[in-house]
Amino acid sequence: MEKAESEKKASSVSDVGAWAMNVTSSVGIIMANKQLMSSSGFAFTFATTLTGFHFALTALVGMVSNATGLSASKHVPLWELLWFSLVANTSIAAMNFSLMLNSVGFYQISKLSMIPVVCVMEWILHNKHYSREVKASVMVVVVGVGISTVTDVKISKLSMIPVVCVMEWILHNKHYSREVKASVMVVVVGVGISTVTDVKVNAKGFICACTAIFSTSLQQISIGSLQKKYSIGSFELLSKTAPIQALSLLIFGPFVDYFLSGRFITTYKMTYAAIFCILLSCALAVFCNISQYLCIGRFSATSFQVLGHMKTVCVLTLGWLIFDSEMSFKNIAGMFLAVVGMVIYSWAVELDKQRQTKATPHGKNSMTEDEIRLLKEGIEHMDLEDMELGDVKS
Repeated sequence: MEKAESEKKASSVSDVGAWAMNVTSSVGIIMANKQLMSSSGFAFTFATTLTGFHFALTALVGMVSNATGLSASKHVPLWELLWFSLVANTSIAAMNFSLMLNSVGFYQISKLSMIPVVCVMEWILHNKHYSREVKASVMVVVVGVGISTVTDVKISKLSMIPVVCVMEWILHNKHYSREVKASVMVVVVGVGISTVTDVKVNAKGFICACTAIFSTSLQQISIGSLQKKYSIGSFELLSKTAPIQALSLLIFGPFVDYFLSGRFITTYKMTYAAIFCILLSCALAVFCNISQYLCIGRFSATSFQVLGHMKTVCVLTLGWLIFDSEMSFKNIAGMFLAVVGMVIYSWAVELDKQRQTKATPHGKNSMTEDEIRLLKEGIEHMDLEDMELGDVKS
């Protein structure tokens, strides 16, 4: 009993460590990249190629780990790795194009919409259901992060219509007919077209944003499903996908960056300070990639999206402390609401686990497949013995 409790305690500590590593490395890499890419810093505007450098160092760390025996290599079909790398690289490129073609407000909204998209995709792909408490906490996080990051007031007012519908469904289990849902959508689109001016949306930008949302959500869900499907660890999976991503990004990344910035990386004048900043960004990316695979493998893509917004809160806070960014009461209220939502989400997920644990003993009336197989083998063996005894007696 004491051994089980100690193992559970150790597991919880390592879970906290995984989240801490992800938040710390993610915030660190954002700060390093801000210094590296900003015009007041080193003006290194080649984001896609930089991501290729990140995965190249991650792949090198994985190869060294495998060569020294620190990690074991398990078989994953090549087509699965190629498919995953294609989705992941599409996510990176689409995010960069979305930021270039859309306004900052629409870009923030598209990133925020990944939480409900991941929830829906996990429900479609893995038939995963969420309790009312989890749905409510996700809503609180989305609203909180939206208040602190989206500056368009008309968008926030317009979003009240679907939010009220969703909250009535969550809190009072109220359902709406297809006709009502369609009419609400028409009203939202009509009012949005006539009133929203700050968030600029164009056809190319909208397509890039939708592609980024879908591919990022699918990539994060695939991380968890591949680990479960092939019983492979997070670092082992990363060490297999990183070389493919690094090679493809380093080949095609410079052309993507040329389309985005109008410059090739070969025209950039490197300095020792810029090289140091690039190496720092790559080192932080190794920890960021490892912790991302680790967190999604242990929890879920939804948990990674919800709790991952702690990085948004940290970035806003550090931007105010270090870079003297503006911090309004709206930002503070939104961040506080987002943190409250994350705490409620953690409690709701733990509550779901307790419910499942309590329900398990009552549902253990049916036999497992192994028990059924052993029973069949035993019956066949008994029948054979009876036939032999019958032959002897006759």
